[in-house]
Amino acid sequence: MQVALVTVGDELLAGDTVNTNAAWLGQQLHERGATVARTIVIPDEVATIQADVAALSERYDAVIVTGGVGPTHDDVTMDAVASAFDRELTEHADAVAYFQRHDTYSAANLTTGTTHLPAGARLLENPRGVAPGAAVNNVYVLPGVPDEMKGMFETVADEFTGEQVYTEEVSVDAPESALIDTIAALQEAYDVTVGSYPGDRVRVKIQHSDADTVRAAADWFRDRVTAVSRE
Repeated sequence: MQVALVTVGDELLAGDTVNTNAAWLGQQLHERGATVARTIVIPDEVATIQADVAALSERYDAVIVTGGVGPTHDDVTMDAVASAFDRELTEHADAVAYFQRHDTYSAANLTTGTTHLPAGARLLENPRGVAPGAAVNNVYVLPGVPDEMKGMFETVADEFTGEQVYTEEVSVDAPESALIDTIAALQEAYDVTVGSYPGDRVRVKIQHSDADTVRAAADWFRDRVTAVSRE
């Protein structure tokens, strides 16, 4: 399953807020076997959100949009997603019913627009906040507040599936350039996916759909880079 992530917010582009939502969703999707094929950050602009969501919806199996959900002046994501699918943003019967049965707050106490979703959308309940989300075709609209985003994603997590990928990591105390030949030999021997990430030590990430294969590949690589580390 190929998934695109769209994180909405001027504060993300300005660097005022760290984009932890994209990192967390990437990890969650990877664990479920789904592949994050694209991640973008865009401003709180209806036209930009509309265009990008429409294009990504056609290209990928699913699109997850976070941010800009709620009743304040810069929460325009629902309007934009509705426009992307040529739908009206209207009061949603399921959203009204959701608040009618809620123990903490009722529809009468909400800011105007909180119960408005794209016509025909599926309501996504917010177990950790107020503003609901929505699923429109293959697009899932979630809040930008990290705790609320996580709670809402958990309600639809089972809809994101794919081939399970197993991972082993090997930390190497050597320059990344010193590992080029060994990594090439590793991939030839085990046909695994390998990523190397330099830092104080090089973190080598080995992945495969078979747990035994990735474990054997990691052991093979670890044995050979031990000698490199000592040089």
